[in-house]
Parts: sequence; structure tokens; C-alpha cells
Amino acid sequence: MANIVLTLSTAVQQTLESTYAAHRVERQAPGVQFAAKLPDTAITSYRSGKVMFQGAGAEREAHKWGTPTAKAVTATKGDVLPQGFASLSVAGSDETGTGDYFGPITVAAVYVPAEKIELVRELGVKDSKQLTDDYMRQIAPDLMHSLHYSLLVLRNEKYNDLQQKGYSQGKMKGLLHNQALNKLLQKISPTTPDYLLIDQFAERGVYYNYLKGQRNIVEQNVLFSTKAENLHVSVAAASIIARYAFLNEMDALSAQVGVTLPKGAGAKVDAVAARILQQQGEDALKRVTKWHFANTDKAKKLAARR
Repeated sequence: MANIVLTLSTAVQQTLESTYAAHRVERQAPGVQFAAKLPDTAITSYRSGKVMFQGAGAEREAHKWGTPTAKAVTATKGDVLPQGFASLSVAGSDETGTGDYFGPITVAAVYVPAEKIELVRELGVKDSKQLTDDYMRQIAPDLMHSLHYSLLVLRNEKYNDLQQKGYSQGKMKGLLHNQALNKLLQKISPTTPDYLLIDQFAERGVYYNYLKGQRNIVEQNVLFSTKAENLHVSVAAASIIARYAFLNEMDALSAQVGVTLPKGAGAKVDAVAARILQQQGEDALKRVTKWHFANTDKAKKLAARR
């Protein structure tokens, strides 16, 4: 199904809405100010000035109002994506928390069908690395309400247990991505995405090597790319939902130890870890950290000097 988006001036948008007034339908989605349904085309006008045309007659109707600019999709590293990939129905997955000493790893998989791509953009989705944590806290609930998603949280005690058993962080991430995508595909069945896009943290062969011996390995139509959140809104949405879950977990862990836990793995993290170690002991610190990180030894040295 064709999916074309134009950005129109307020005046042109008003003329468009008058033109299609006889075909008007009600749509309650966020950001929508007008919607019309022709026999072969759905037209949705947004408060931002964007207008989306969908269906067999999308190109015909869109060209009455402007000429869309086609953009080729290229990956920084990973698989070559098909032309027009950003407009396809895609399930994307991403993770966060992997580089943070405190807190879990969270992985989300999100399905965005072609007809909801513009809605997701209207909800504020773009590269999550360009968004603040506070903004992601605001928009994540709307995304979770509007889209099918799967969310997994690997908390610190389980993480440390797996690491002690010889699991690398890469293997843990591979297992989480595969499980999240499996759960998502089960939720949307019998619908099948055009593709599945994983934000690449390992080469394809390495990723599937992590999954050896597992059941229900997702392999069909799977693509890998770095910076995948820039290539399809499904991965950007997954990144935001994963981050939202991570932030909520950090809030809960901070309340548990009575200290605001900093993100990352820098000097501030070492200082807070040393404080917890001194005041509450090693077991308390281990319950909220990725214990094998170098921060543990640094915290012990800091605590010994005090």
C-alpha cells in the first residue's frame, strides 16, 4: 500500500480539508485535525502541517497538493535496506542500560504498521539519543497505548548470575532481543511485518551464534543495522520504551538503597557506589549493579580510603 506524506502550509491544508469535506471521517488519534476516506485513499491531516495519503490512489491524490521528496535509506553499518524502508510495516527492537553500572538492561520490540508511521512521528518519536529523559517519560506512555510492543527487563541479580555462569553481555542481549521479538510476533499474529529490524550490536553471524541451542529463533526477514533508530520509527519507539522502563527501574532501585543512583559508569558512579558499600555493605551494592564492571574495584578502593 502506498504511503505518502507532504508538509503543507496552513492555507493549503485548509483548502485540502474543504476539498475533501464530503468524505470526512472521525479519527481520534493524537495530533489529527482532519481525516477523509475516499474509495481508494485515506487522507489524514495533522496539526503539524503534515498530511498523509494511503492506499491505491495515494500518489494520485498527493500530487494534487505537492511533490513528495523521496529519500534513499542507507545504513551506517549492517544490512542494505530496501528502498522506501522507512514507509514499510516493521517490527524494531533496541536496548538500553548496557553501559550503566547501576540498573538493569531493558529491551523493547515495537511493531509500527505503515498506516501508523505518521501517527508515531506526531507523538514525538525521533532518534531517542536526541531526546531528553524527561521528554521520553512524557511520550512513552502514549506510544505504549498506541502500539503493540514487548518489553523485557534483565534485573541486576539475574544479570550477575548469568555473568557468573559465563554469559557475555552480548549473549544476554542476543537472547533478550530474540525473546522480545518472539513475544511481539505472538501478540500481533497472524499479522506479519514486512521486516524486523534489530539495532545492531553484533554482526549477524555473531548474533545467531549467541542463540545456538535456543528454541523459537526469529530469523525470517530480520535485518541488522547500526543507528537503526534513524532508519525506522519502530526502532526509535523501541528505544524510547526501553529507556522509559530503564528510568523507572532506576527510580525503584534508588528508593531501595535510599540514594539517587547516577547513570553511566564514571567517577560520580564510583563515589555513590563507595557510599553504598560503606553504609549498606557489599550485598546491597551488588543487588543494584552490574558487578563485573570495573566500577566495583574502584568503589572498594574509594571506600577503603574513607
